[in-house]
Amino acid sequence: MKVVSFYRFLDLPDAAQFGDELQALCDEQALLGTILVADEGFNGTLAGEQLAIETVFNWIRRRLDLESGIDARWTDASEAPFLRMRVRCKKEIVTLGRPDILPHRTTGIHVEPENWNALINDPNVLVIDTRNHYEVEVGTFPGAVDPNTDNFRQFNDFAAELARTDRDKPLAMYCTGGIRCEKATALMLELGFDEVYHLQGGILNYLQKVPKEENQWDGECFVFDKRVAVDRDLAEGGYVQCHACRRPLSTADLESPHYVEGVSCPHCSADR
Repeated sequence: MKVVSFYRFLDLPDAAQFGDELQALCDEQALLGTILVADEGFNGTLAGEQLAIETVFNWIRRRLDLESGIDARWTDASEAPFLRMRVRCKKEIVTLGRPDILPHRTTGIHVEPENWNALINDPNVLVIDTRNHYEVEVGTFPGAVDPNTDNFRQFNDFAAELARTDRDKPLAMYCTGGIRCEKATALMLELGFDEVYHLQGGILNYLQKVPKEENQWDGECFVFDKRVAVDRDLAEGGYVQCHACRRPLSTADLESPHYVEGVSCPHCSADR
């Protein structure tokens, strides 16, 4: 089946009603996944037949009178990566804890995957991975800064500290599908950075469009579903997930004496 990640920042004043209608349509199309809706837009991942997903996308475009189609990241899965279909109304479609930060009004400069390597290889540019620390452990771009966050809310503290020390540096920011780095660039602009870039469509778009011989990604890419991670070919990767702490586990983690299937892993065994 197809798995697709997508989002759009826009003004959505009737988010709750939009969410109810979207839930009904996704159920009708036998889709699985999660979609978050808020006053700032929508963000989701769906799994199912491609035609069913395109039916939902067409409905969203008509319902919101969008001039362009929905930018989405498509991958494949051998089995359903989700158990149910949920559309949830939230304060933010990606939780920074700053619903006042609105990327559809002010955001950084989008960089297409084909131009990303040149940007991050510039020694004057500070490359920042806006994802959580456990995602960075699975894979990252060489030389990128890891903010060491456990959730996106914590990125605020990292950003504030960076603004005190490196405000004059150009920033290149990225995440899995583009939504976190896009909101992060809006935050950085508010904090006084002048030159802020982000990877259009995130890592998944980069892996899809950049030829293997030019691909600078190191490792796999964590995804928030049962696949755990995808490799450089966007196929299901070699990680599993701990049932206790939900951390991605490598082959080395599984061979650790601290790993007990279904109970704990090397990352959480000391807490049990």
